[in-house]
Amino acid sequence: MYSIFPIMNTGNHAQGVALSGQKLEIPCTIVMPKGTPSIKVKNVSHLGAKVVLHGNDFDEAKIECARLAEAYGLTFVPPYDDPLVIAGQGTIGMEILKQIPEADDLDGIFTAIGGGGLASGVSAYVKRIGNPKTKVVGVETHDGDAMERSLGQGERVTLSEVGPFSDGTAVKIVGAEPFRICRELLDGVVKVDTDEICAAIKDVFEETRSITEPAGALALAGLKRYITNNKLLGSQKRFVAVISGANMNFDRLRFVAERAELGEGREALLSVEIPERSGSFIALHGIIHPRATTEFIYRYNDPERAQVFMSFKLSTTHREKEVSDLLASLEKQGMQGSDISDDELAKSHARYMIGGRVNVPNERLFRFGKE
Repeated sequence: MYSIFPIMNTGNHAQGVALSGQKLEIPCTIVMPKGTPSIKVKNVSHLGAKVVLHGNDFDEAKIECARLAEAYGLTFVPPYDDPLVIAGQGTIGMEILKQIPEADDLDGIFTAIGGGGLASGVSAYVKRIGNPKTKVVGVETHDGDAMERSLGQGERVTLSEVGPFSDGTAVKIVGAEPFRICRELLDGVVKVDTDEICAAIKDVFEETRSITEPAGALALAGLKRYITNNKLLGSQKRFVAVISGANMNFDRLRFVAERAELGEGREALLSVEIPERSGSFIALHGIIHPRATTEFIYRYNDPERAQVFMSFKLSTTHREKEVSDLLASLEKQGMQGSDISDDELAKSHARYMIGGRVNVPNERLFRFGKE
């Protein structure tokens, strides 16, 4: 008997190895970053594997895994940087072409990219065995675009940091073998933001009543972005997005629901400065009405001007024009508005920190900490 030490943070590879070890009666130890969602850790543990949490990200966990494998003479099963693992992930491409009638008419397949195993495997099968005319497009986040940067520079690039939302693809450097294959066969990379991923999670839920994790919905978000960028909505093009993970902690759903409408372009978030006097709120509401207000944040801030964050449903599909017209209407009423729908800092932090420049006699500010 011997142990296998795979490292990963996507959840699927760890669960696959743990299940294989269980069936073959081979003890497995899985090394994951400390910030791995609890649902992934629990699922791997339930399959009988030992879980070691180490490091703050995938790459730190990988170093610890290599150390353990060398120290104890164990077999290391990488999550993506291995020809056999890539071939296994490439069978997804085979299944897609087998399951879709008239596969020769399939225009493209979209896959998430973390370390690059899935994208390289699907590319290899589709281009070499299937239909080379079918495009294979990888999808990354704006704050986790190691593959796109590597392809652009012709060599693997190491990111200084990676955004944590799509934790299943949060890799600082892609695998050497996946990069070699993707450089030759991948047709391109599309990048998306957090809101677009949340909108894709909502799309999957509404269509199938299934809940994906952020990395699992990454390909669909990229497909939607690709269609928008290339003005293909309503065309007869046929695409497939690979949904590749459902390891979602329940408590993350609130954040996803909050950001999905922004990702779909159905909602706008504005920062508005209005006169701090009676009637200003009513005047502001009159400009927004009859649109449904979904969020209104105000706190006493300044004796002359009030700062308000508000979000509301858009009433048309022409987002830019509608928001521009609203901002013009606000200006006519002596109000200064800014569209902060695409400002990640404002959406994640500033909207919850509004106010605070003027002392209010009956207000107390507390800070809780742990030594």
